[in-house]
Amino acid sequence: MSPTNNPQPDGATGLDRARLLLALVLRIPLIARVVLLHILHLSENSQYLDLRTEVTIAVIRSFLNSRPRTISSTQKLFCQDPGVKGRIWVGNYTCPAQGETGVQNAVLRAIEGLREDLEDPRVDIRLPEVSAVEAEWTGYRAAATRQSTLPPISERERYDEMMKEVSSPATILYFHGGAYWLMDPATHRPTTKKLAKLTGGRCYSVRYRLAPQHAFPAALIDGLVSYLQLLYPLPGAFHEPVLPEHIVLAGDSAGGNLALALLQTLLELKRQNAPILWNGIERDVPLPAGVAVNSPWMDITHSSPSCTSGARYDYIPAVEIEEYIEGRPACDLWPVDPPRRALNVDNAFLTHPLVTVLLARSWTGSPPVYLCTGWELLGDEDKYAAAKLHADGVVVVYEEYQAMSHCFAMLFVYLAESRRCFKGWSGFIRQVVKDSAAVKPSFTMVKAKTLEEVEVDPEKLSPYTEGEMRAMIGREARGVKKVKGEMSKL
Repeated sequence: MSPTNNPQPDGATGLDRARLLLALVLRIPLIARVVLLHILHLSENSQYLDLRTEVTIAVIRSFLNSRPRTISSTQKLFCQDPGVKGRIWVGNYTCPAQGETGVQNAVLRAIEGLREDLEDPRVDIRLPEVSAVEAEWTGYRAAATRQSTLPPISERERYDEMMKEVSSPATILYFHGGAYWLMDPATHRPTTKKLAKLTGGRCYSVRYRLAPQHAFPAALIDGLVSYLQLLYPLPGAFHEPVLPEHIVLAGDSAGGNLALALLQTLLELKRQNAPILWNGIERDVPLPAGVAVNSPWMDITHSSPSCTSGARYDYIPAVEIEEYIEGRPACDLWPVDPPRRALNVDNAFLTHPLVTVLLARSWTGSPPVYLCTGWELLGDEDKYAAAKLHADGVVVVYEEYQAMSHCFAMLFVYLAESRRCFKGWSGFIRQVVKDSAAVKPSFTMVKAKTLEEVEVDPEKLSPYTEGEMRAMIGREARGVKKVKGEMSKL
C-alpha cells in the first residue's frame, strides 16, 4: 500500500479484458443504432462529431449508466496502472511526512478565513494528519520508441535522465481528475507527457489522497505539501528549488478543482499575511506563475442547469449530487459514519469555497488563469468561473469548444479539436512562465470540425448572477430537489 493509502495501481488481468470484451459484445445493438442514425444524419450531434467519437461517447455513457459496483471495486478498477511504455520519463518520488503541523495550521487558517458561507459557520472541520505524498516526475523522452520501457535504473537516475531533455524552466504541478475518488497519476501519464513535450518542461503529478477514505481537506493538504516541496525541497529531494514564476498549477476535472482550491488557499494566506512553518523554517508562500485547468469541476453539488442539459454532448450521465453513490452495494469504504451526501466532503462543508470553488468571493490578486471547457455537464459552472475571475481583475484565457464533452482532448486525442485544445493549454503554460505580464485576456469559442475561432463577450458568458448561482448551490447543498422548469425561472 502506498503512503497515501490509495489503492495500488495494478495492471489489467486477462479476466478483466475478457469481461470488457463481453460487455462490448452486449452493446453491439447500441453501436449499430448510433452508426445508423449518424450515417443518416438523424442524430442530434452528427453535425458536430465524427462517427468514431459519437459511437465512443454512447458506449462510455452506457457503461456509466450500467448496474453500479461497490465504491471500493470501482476505485480499484479506475486506478489500474497501464504501465510505463513509450516516449516518456517517469521518476517516482515520495515527499516524506514531517512531524510539524505547519501545513495543517495553514490549511486550517484558510478554511477558517473563508467559512462565512457555511450553513452552520460554527461547525468544526475534521483535520487529517499530514502524510507522505507521492508524485511522478514526468517528462518527454524523445529518443524512445512506442515500445520502449524505462531503463532498469533508480528513480533518481530516471529523474536525472529526464532533466537532460528538459528545455524550459516550466514546472507543471499537476492534479489528476477523477471526482476526488478515482484515477491516479498513472492513468494521466499520456496527458502529463504531452504537456511536458509541448512546453519543453516537466510535470510533477501528485498522488493525492483519495476519497472516501480521505475526505476534505486531505487532498488540499497534499497539494499544498507538493507546492511547498517544489519551492523549498526537503533533504533528499531530486530537484533544486523551483522559482514560483516557473510553477504552473494544472489539472483536469476534480484536479482542476484542486488546483483552484490551492490557489484560493494561497490567496487567503496572502490576505492574512500568514507564513507557513516548513521544515523548521517560517516560509512565505508566493503565488505561482499561473493556473491552467481543463474542464474544472467547480460545483461539488451539481446544481447548475447544464448538469442536466449538457448530457446531450457528454459521456457522463446527467447527475444529482447523490446519484454517483446511491444504489451502490455496501463495501469496506462506503457508506461512512457520519453519513455524507458526497464522497469527498462532510455535508457541513459542501458550500465552503475551498470545496465548491465556484463560491469563492474574490480572486483579486490571482495570477493569470487558463480555463477550457466544452458543452458538457460542467459547462455552466466553468463559464461562470471564467466570468467571475475576469470580473475580479484576473487575466483569463478562456476557450470553449463547441459540442465537446468533458475533458474531450484527453480522451479523443485523434480529434483536431483535441490538438487545438492541447495547443492552447500548453501555449498558455509556456507564455505565463516566459513572461506572465505579456499574457493577454481572451475569450474564445472554437467551433467543431472547422476550428473557426469566435470571440466571446465575457460580460455575457454566464447568464447567472452571483446571487442566483449561490441560491442554486445552497438549495442543492440543503437537499432541496429541483422542480421541473425551476432553472428556467432564474
